[in-house]
Amino acid sequence: MEDIPYNRDAAVAYARKWALGRNPAYYNFENIGGDCTNFASQCIYAGAQIMNFTSVLGWYYRSSYDRTASWSGVEYLYKFLVNNKGVGPYASIVPQKKAEPGDIVQLGTASGGFYHSPVITAVAPTILVAAHTYDSLDRPLSSYEYEAARFLHIVGVRKR
Repeated sequence: MEDIPYNRDAAVAYARKWALGRNPAYYNFENIGGDCTNFASQCIYAGAQIMNFTSVLGWYYRSSYDRTASWSGVEYLYKFLVNNKGVGPYASIVPQKKAEPGDIVQLGTASGGFYHSPVITAVAPTILVAAHTYDSLDRPLSSYEYEAARFLHIVGVRKR
């Protein structure tokens, strides 16, 4: 398998284009649990250009009925990105100061339940994010109320 770079500029450009709207190519999950991770996956895909079509444990979207849980579920996306040894994007958890535009920050409770997946659009002088469900573009991360945050740094993308 060959590693290719993650195109952070493409991921952020996608986030900026669709943060306050919906790409009609994807289902809007807002009324059935939230659309934040679906949007995060769309942004990652814009930067990776490769999906992982492994059933159940992969990361892909063909339609609202033909997708993996990792495409639209907070915990499932986390598990896919940090454990992926196959095709597609992969990530590591980093401290906030190592996060970059195009990465994902997941917000959660003190007990470790994570519930939101904004996309980082800028890191200096403060972290700004784009998100769906509560649509936001360049919202300061500091304006969210949360007890825990994990920063998923997209390290690269594997292709066959």
